[in-house]
Amino acid sequence: MRADARKNHDALLEAAAAVFADQGADASLRVIARRADVGLATLLRNFPTRDALLEVLLRNGFTELATQGQALMTAADPRAALLIWLRQFVESADVYGGVVEVMAAAIENPDSALHAACVEMRASGAHLLARAQQAGVARSDLDGADLFLLAAGFAWTRGQASSPARREHILDVQLASLVT
Repeated sequence: MRADARKNHDALLEAAAAVFADQGADASLRVIARRADVGLATLLRNFPTRDALLEVLLRNGFTELATQGQALMTAADPRAALLIWLRQFVESADVYGGVVEVMAAAIENPDSALHAACVEMRASGAHLLARAQQAGVARSDLDGADLFLLAAGFAWTRGQASSPARREHILDVQLASLVT
């Protein structure tokens, strides 16, 4: 990639991260382009869709969650491992407002740029859930798809709370509903 093209690409990612964090995942692509000091056409050449842009921004976090899930599979306490992973999922989904809806849509759409990363992340949580269920410390009536939807709902609900203390309290209550 040419130096000027790399500079534009990096500026777009930096601008998108800031704008999405401030305005949510459905923020205007024009605002992102303006903030990066490039034209909308440049943004669309680099990222032809909103999902493509979000995929690049979110991929590292999703991959980190999947990797963390693999590492937690060997934790001595399956209950704690599941709760740690779920808390990380919720916190990562909380970075950009509206990303929960994007993730829920992407996991159902194989054509989405985010689909593969979401599927990998869901599988990671499903393995931790199965391990906790085998140990008798998680609800037995859930599967990985349920867990993904519940975690997305937890992230959305947590985001509605007005204070950090309330956000943590709500998440604690939600997480307690999954484990015994």
